[in-house]
Amino acid sequence: MTNPATSAPPPFGRALCAMVTPFTEAGALDLPGAQLLAVRLVSEGCDGLVLSGTTGESPTTSDAEKAALVTAVREAVGDGVPLVSGVGTSDTRHTVELARQAEQAGADGVLVVSPYYSRPPQDALEAHFREVADASGLPLVLYDIPGRTGTRIEPETLIRLAEHPRIVAVKDCSYDFLGTQKVLGRTDLAYYAGCDEHILALYAVGAAGYVSTVANVVPAQLRAILDAFEAGDTPVSARLQQRATPLIELMMAAGLPGTVTAKALLNSLGLPGGSVRAPLRAAGRDAVDGLVAAYEGFVAG
Repeated sequence: MTNPATSAPPPFGRALCAMVTPFTEAGALDLPGAQLLAVRLVSEGCDGLVLSGTTGESPTTSDAEKAALVTAVREAVGDGVPLVSGVGTSDTRHTVELARQAEQAGADGVLVVSPYYSRPPQDALEAHFREVADASGLPLVLYDIPGRTGTRIEPETLIRLAEHPRIVAVKDCSYDFLGTQKVLGRTDLAYYAGCDEHILALYAVGAAGYVSTVANVVPAQLRAILDAFEAGDTPVSARLQQRATPLIELMMAAGLPGTVTAKALLNSLGLPGGSVRAPLRAAGRDAVDGLVAAYEGFVAG
């Protein structure tokens, strides 16, 4: 289905999960676990999956592991599920190589974050994205998360980049509703809420859907927010978003990275998650107990 506030179908579906990358207790890539998790997420409402994002611990996985993950998940979920592979780095040349590798491995799109730490000016940032877009035949999702990268993709830059035929979407963690609506009103870019607390708010003004870390543990419940809105039941959609708040806060805004909290919950539920790689560290017992309580309260309704 299409958001009634938009005219075009979303390029990768509406409900996307920024999937964790399961590791074994020894820290190795757990491909069977990744396959099991991917199948569960799709069966419980995810239209597509984003692999090797920061939730997927991309800074600590090798190029070979990133390719193997796409290949394994594609094998598990089949050809009908959009797979977007994170390829963003602080090095344009390396990002180009990863985009070509993702295409060869079977991805349907690539997620490209702003080069972090180096903080390039807007003209250099635009050139970076255009070079990556020209490097393969895959469509690009631009990832705007200035709180992590140190650089905002300014609205005027996004408007110019929207002219490129393979730059089709934005994962929005800008916390700038005015700027987001400005781009939505002047381009055909598909916007995906990258902050779970903004799922309904962005969808209501024309976003395509979301790319969610919290969906690793509650995929069906988050999808229900969009489904209720599309059915015309805005009060129910709002209540579902509000009910998700305690879990979203604990998972995403309580001092631990979303990767850590998602894996803690998955492990507690007996689902594939496994360890995290350094410099991340597993959640402590008190944090896990709080997460489990918030999860149980949310799913109980």
